[in-house]
Amino acid sequence: MARELFIFVAAFAAFASAVAAYLVAFHGEASLKEILSTAFAAVIGLYVGRYVERRLING
Repeated sequence: MARELFIFVAAFAAFASAVAAYLVAFHGEASLKEILSTAFAAVIGLYVGRYVERRLING
């Protein structure tokens, strides 16, 4: 359980920082709402991918 929480927090932080860097670099501004919503969607996609991968391995 602690491992999954760590993965969630680390992935969310990584995606949020990447989105913020992109928005500032290419658009000149970054709203907190855009950063958080995009990072949350990316983390959901990450977990869906992990779920699908585990289901494919198990058959």
